[in-house]
Amino acid sequence: MFLSAYICVHLRPGICYIQRMILQLSPEQETRVAEALRSGHYDSPDQVIDRALDVLHEQDEWLTANCGAIDAKILRGIAELDRGEGIPEDELDAHLEKLKAMPE
Repeated sequence: MFLSAYICVHLRPGICYIQRMILQLSPEQETRVAEALRSGHYDSPDQVIDRALDVLHEQDEWLTANCGAIDAKILRGIAELDRGEGIPEDELDAHLEKLKAMPE
């Protein structure tokens, strides 16, 4: 499956040029688009791709907004491990199962 789109490539504020973009989907991607269409939630492959790009954009925005907090948690976890405050490996699976069972 080939998808064709026109995009505006911004050179600087107020100035862009239009470029045609042609994408070729892999067989796996075509299967996923077909599955989405069969679900009945989408009327066309364009709608599937639009939704996928919307979700990607939302995730990217979330990651950008939360990057500092994520980095801080990672650094805090590394510091805890360095101080010997980690969970022993033989107890880790049980601890994770306990956390999963807790209501959010």
